[in-house]
Amino acid sequence: MNSYLEQLAIRLAVAMAALDTETRARHANWLLALQREDGGFAGREGDSDLYYTSFGLRGLSMLGELNGEPAERAAAFLLGKLASQQTIIDFLSLIYAGFLLDTSAGIDIFADSATGWQDAVASTLESLRRDDGGYAKGPDGRASSTYHSFLVTICLQLLDRLPPNHGSLTQFIYSQASDDGGFLEIRAGKRAGTNPTAAAIGTLRVLDGLTEETRQQTIEFLADMQTDEGGLRANTRIPIADLLSSFTGLLSLSDLNGEDEVDRRKILQYARSLEVAEGGFFGAVWDQAADVEYTFYGLGTLALSIATA
Repeated sequence: MNSYLEQLAIRLAVAMAALDTETRARHANWLLALQREDGGFAGREGDSDLYYTSFGLRGLSMLGELNGEPAERAAAFLLGKLASQQTIIDFLSLIYAGFLLDTSAGIDIFADSATGWQDAVASTLESLRRDDGGYAKGPDGRASSTYHSFLVTICLQLLDRLPPNHGSLTQFIYSQASDDGGFLEIRAGKRAGTNPTAAAIGTLRVLDGLTEETRQQTIEFLADMQTDEGGLRANTRIPIADLLSSFTGLLSLSDLNGEDEVDRRKILQYARSLEVAEGGFFGAVWDQAADVEYTFYGLGTLALSIATA
């Protein structure tokens, strides 16, 4: 069975094929122009890094353009990062980017890795496990994080593994549930959010731990996050929507069979309103520059909106 991220990549690529040719080409050309000489992608400032490179490759893969020279250059960048120390987010970025290159362009950046490298990665990730069953953000972190527990889970799944004693991880995720139907990022948090809720649902789906009661409560919570703009907001204290929350919220609603509880046409219109004429997407109405991360969220929101409309 395909992993969570493999299933998502397929869903988005299939849905994106329904988008008009001009729109697909415009965003693909914009992304290709942002690839740097070293083969990686960068944020709005600084050098190429694994995090933004992963988003650049995810966008190109969704558009069917991750092949040929751009893929070879990206592979060279990723190969140069294999021996370096990485955060959990960069771990996942590297492994997922490698998966995308393999499936989209037939380039296996891990082909020459030492036997058992997957076990070494899994062991490193397990060192972040805490007594409550969740995973911390880093080696020095004391509190488990809903989002980082999700990252570890989907990273391990790409390696054909699940977290050891994943029943305790399921219990941790449920301990993060809020009375309003969403999930907290950390236990000391005061307000549930769209994005930690999406991370919780993603984790529970991988671990086959989602209950019907949680499904219903989460649908209601996420539906309440839709604003008059059409998109979804990060939490109830934030008055405006953003593309990250719109993407993760709509994805979770789709996974929960609750997409009919929001106005998907308005979400589509919202995503369209943040498109830049030359290519790329703003992150929200307050944004003044496009980047590869929010462009992935914008493309993903378009794809999901079209697929569920």
